[in-house]
Amino acid sequence: MSRLISGRFSQHCEKYVQLAVKRYGLQQSRSKSYALLRTQNSNQSSIFLISERGFWRFYHAHRNRPSKLFLTARGHLSVPTSHRHVVTWTRITKALLRPRNIIITGAVGTGAVVSQKINAVKQQLPDIEWMKEYIPESETMKNLMKSIKSAASQITLPEKGFISNHFPKLKDAAVVEGIKTWWEENTNQSNAAVLSEDSAKTHKNTVPLIGFGRSGASATPSKKNPEKERLEQVQEEMIQIQIRYQKEIDRLMKENKDLRKSLILKEDKSGRKRSMRKSLIDMYSDVLDELERYDSSYNTQDNLPRVVVVGDQSSGKTSVLEMIVQARIFPRGSGEMMTRSPVKVTLSEGPYHIASFKDSSREFDLTKESDLAALRKEVELRMKASVEDGETVSQESISMTVKGPGLQRMVLVDLPGIISTETSVMAPETKNNIRKMVKGHMENPNAIILCIQDGALDAERSNVTDLVSQMDPTGKRTIFVLTKVDLAESNLYNPHRIKSILEGRLFPMKALGYFAVVTGRGNQNDSIQEIKNHEETFFRNSRLFKDGVLKPTQMGTQSMSLAVSELFWKMVRETVEQQADAFKATRFNLETEWKNTFPRQRELDRDELFEKAKGDILDEIINLGQLTPKQWEEAFHNKLWEKSSTYFFESIYLPAAQTENSGTFNTTVDIKLKQWADHMLPRKCVEVGWDTLHDEFLKIVEKDKKNKEHDELYDQLKLAVIEASKNKHQWDSKAEDSLRVIQVNTLEDRSVSDKQQWDSAVKFMEDTVKSRLQQTQDKMKDLTGPGTWEQWTRWKSRSQDHKNRSAAKTELEKLLSAERDHKSNLATDELTTVRRNLQTSGVEVTNDFIRETWYHVYRQFFLSKALGQCQECRKGFYYYQKGFSDSGLECNDIVLFWRLQRMLQITSNALRQQVINNEARRLERIIKEVLDDLGDDRETLAKLLTGPRVQLAEELKKVRLIQEKLEEFIQALNKEK
Repeated sequence: MSRLISGRFSQHCEKYVQLAVKRYGLQQSRSKSYALLRTQNSNQSSIFLISERGFWRFYHAHRNRPSKLFLTARGHLSVPTSHRHVVTWTRITKALLRPRNIIITGAVGTGAVVSQKINAVKQQLPDIEWMKEYIPESETMKNLMKSIKSAASQITLPEKGFISNHFPKLKDAAVVEGIKTWWEENTNQSNAAVLSEDSAKTHKNTVPLIGFGRSGASATPSKKNPEKERLEQVQEEMIQIQIRYQKEIDRLMKENKDLRKSLILKEDKSGRKRSMRKSLIDMYSDVLDELERYDSSYNTQDNLPRVVVVGDQSSGKTSVLEMIVQARIFPRGSGEMMTRSPVKVTLSEGPYHIASFKDSSREFDLTKESDLAALRKEVELRMKASVEDGETVSQESISMTVKGPGLQRMVLVDLPGIISTETSVMAPETKNNIRKMVKGHMENPNAIILCIQDGALDAERSNVTDLVSQMDPTGKRTIFVLTKVDLAESNLYNPHRIKSILEGRLFPMKALGYFAVVTGRGNQNDSIQEIKNHEETFFRNSRLFKDGVLKPTQMGTQSMSLAVSELFWKMVRETVEQQADAFKATRFNLETEWKNTFPRQRELDRDELFEKAKGDILDEIINLGQLTPKQWEEAFHNKLWEKSSTYFFESIYLPAAQTENSGTFNTTVDIKLKQWADHMLPRKCVEVGWDTLHDEFLKIVEKDKKNKEHDELYDQLKLAVIEASKNKHQWDSKAEDSLRVIQVNTLEDRSVSDKQQWDSAVKFMEDTVKSRLQQTQDKMKDLTGPGTWEQWTRWKSRSQDHKNRSAAKTELEKLLSAERDHKSNLATDELTTVRRNLQTSGVEVTNDFIRETWYHVYRQFFLSKALGQCQECRKGFYYYQKGFSDSGLECNDIVLFWRLQRMLQITSNALRQQVINNEARRLERIIKEVLDDLGDDRETLAKLLTGPRVQLAEELKKVRLIQEKLEEFIQALNKEK
C-alpha cells in the first residue's frame, strides 16, 4: 500500500527514503516550497517531498496528473490509485491539523478562528482506522475537501524574527546553546539552527518538510556506515546459514539413525542378519592396538597417525574431547588431576550412541545418565588400577570405542594435562613423567597434535605451546584450539590480543588451523546438547564475531571436529602404505634371523608354547593314575614312617623300654599309642598322603627330563604349576576321621597270629633300629670329628670342640658301662662327677655341653641294646605263644613293632584308596584351573616362558599380524576411494 507520510522525518522513515535513493538511483534537490527526488530513468516520474507552505501549490499544479509516484513500506516506487489518493490526502490533512501547527498559527493571532474551523472539520472527518478497510462515500469526501480548503486559507506562517522578538532573553549564548541541545535530542537535529538569529538568517523561509523520513533527510546523508551495516548483515546471514546447515545435518542423522534401527528390528523379527563388514576406523583402531602392544613406548615402528590431545591442566582438554564424542564420558574434578593415563578413544559412526572398552563386551548407552555415570566410574577405576604404587600417572593406555550418529571417524588419545608444580600428594618426578609421556606421543612424525589453550588465562602462563613448538616447529600437523572464549570475551576482552592468537602471531608455535570453542558454562551437570546450544548462542551474539575477530570457519566445536577428521584421514592415506612396507621389511629380517638361529625349531610363540606345555602336564597327571597299588602303598609306608619314626622312638618306645617289667611296658605302650592315634597320627597321615601324592607327580615330571626330546624351556612353567597346585589342593576333611577309627582299632590289637608275621616284625624292628642307630652314629661322628685313621689318610684334624666332645663321650660311656640299665636322664650328681673328671683331664666344658653329648651317647647305647634284643627274639615266637613263662626272654619290643607295622600297612592302604578314588581327580581338576589362570595372566606367563627363542617368535608373530591388518585396511581404504 502506498503512503505519504507527513510531519517531521523520523529515523524509521529516513531508513526507507535512503533505501529508495540507493535502489532507484535518485537525485535530490530542494526549492523554497518543496524537495524533489529525481530518478535517473526518464520513464519514471519524480517523487516530491512538499513543505507545508507549498502544499496547495503542489496540489493544484499536479491535481490532474494521470499518475504520481510514492514510496511503499520497503522503499519501492508505486503509482497510487484514486481511492488510495483520497485516503493519503486525508492523512495529510490530519497531520496538518496536529496541535503543534495550531500553536504556531495562534502565535500570529489567528488561533481562535483556526480552532473553531478545526473543530468543525474534526466533526466531519471519518475514523481513519475504519477507512483502512472500507472506502467512504463520495458525498462525504466532497464535504471533507471543502472543509480542508476553508481551513487551509486561514493558515499563515510566522513572521520573520518572531522568536527573537517575543523571546529576547534567548540572545544569551548559553541559553541558546542549551535550547539547541534540547531541540536536537527531541527532533534528531532536524531544525536546531532556527533558534539563533544567525540561523534564522541562513535558513530564511525554511519550515519542516513533509516527506518520507526525518526532516532534512533528503539533504543530509545518513551517519551510519553502509559498509558496516552490510558486513553485520552478511555475518548474521552466515551464522543463520551455518545453523540451518547443522540443523539439516542433525535431521538427516536422526533419519539415518531411525532407518538403521528399523533395519535391525526387521532383521531380528525375520531371524536373518546381514553380515556387516568392519568399518574403516575400527580396522584402523585394531592396527593401533596391535602396534601399542608391539611397541608401547612409541620408539620404533609406530608412526601411524592419531590425534594426540595435549594441553595444560584444567585447560578444557577433556571437555573438548567430550564435545567431539558428544557425551560426558570422562571423570570430572574440580581443579584436580583427573586424567592419570592415556585414553585412546576410537570414534566411528553407528545407529546407537554407545561406548565400550576393548577388553570388555559391556556396552554403555550414552543417552542414559545412569550408563554415563557407570562409564565415568569405570574409566576412573581403570586409571587408578593402571597407576603403580607410589606413582601418580601411568603409561598404560585405556582403549575405548565410541559409536554414534554423526561422529567423525578418527582415533584420539587424551593425555594427562601438563603441570607447572608438583603438589604434596603427587609422586616425585610427576611433572617430568607427564612431559616425557606427552613428548613420546607427539614425537610420532605423523601424529596430529590437537593443542588446547585456555582462553580465559594469560597467554604467558601457557606451558603446552612451548612443548608443541619443539615437537612440531613448522606446524604442519598441529591444530590450535582456544577454549573458554566466552570467559575471555566477558572478562579479558581484548579483540586485538585474541585476534593475534587465532592468527598465530602471539604464541611461538605454528599451526595448520586455529579454532575458538566454548565447552561449557561452568556447570558440570550440563548435558552436551545444553553446551552446544550455549556455544551456538554465544557465537551468534559474540562481539568477537561482529568485530571481525572470529571467522565463521574458526568458530565452534563442529567446525574444529570436521577439520581434525579431515586432516586425520589425509595423513592416514599418505602414510599407511609406507608403514605397511616398513613392517614387510621387518618381517623379512625376522624370518631370516629365525632360520639362521633356530634352523630345526618350529616358530612357536608364547601362546603356542604354553598350549604345548599344558598338554604335556595333563598327560603327566594322567600317568599318575597308572601307578600300581603296591607302588602307592610302598610310597605311603616309607613316607609315613619317615615322618613318624622320631616321635615313635622318642615319645613311645624309649619311655616304655625304661620300665621295670613287661606289664608296665605294655601299659605304657597302650596309653601312648592311644594318645597318638586320637590326636596326632590321623592328621600326620593326611599330610603324608598329600606330600606323597605331589611327590609322585613331581617324580613323573622329573622323569621326563631324562628324555632326549626334553625341552628345558618348559621346566620353569611345570614347576610353577606343581607349586601352585600344591597350594590350592586340600585333602578331603572326612579322611582324617576315617583314618582315626582304623588306626585306633589296629594299634589295640597285640596278637601275632603266625611265625611269618613274627619274622616280619623282627625284620621291621631290626631294619628300623639299624637305620636309627646309623643316623645316631653319624651325628656322633660329626660331633667328635675324624678318627685317627681318617686323620692320617685324609689329612683331616680335630678342632678343640671335637676334642672336648670326644673327652665327654668317653666319660659318659664309662658311666653307662658301669650301669647297663641307666635311665635316659642324667642325674645332677652324675653330671657333676663327669664335669670334674673332665676338668681333671684339662677339659673345661659346661653342663649343657655335657647334656647334649649325653643325648646322643645314650641313644646310641639304647639302640645298640635294642638291636641285641631283636637278635635274641628272632626265634622267640614259640615262647611268645607260651606267654614267655619261665623262659627269661622278654620280646615285648617285637610285639610293639608288629603293632606299628600293621598300623602303617593299613594306613597306607587307606591312603592309597583315597588317592585313587578322590584325590588324584581333585588334583587333576586343580592343575587344569591353575593352567587356565596362567593362560590369562600374561605377565606371569611371560616370566615363566622366556628366552631368546620365545622373544624372537613373539616379535615375528606381532609383526606378521600388524602387516596383515595393515594390508587389510589398505584394501578397504582403496575400495572406499
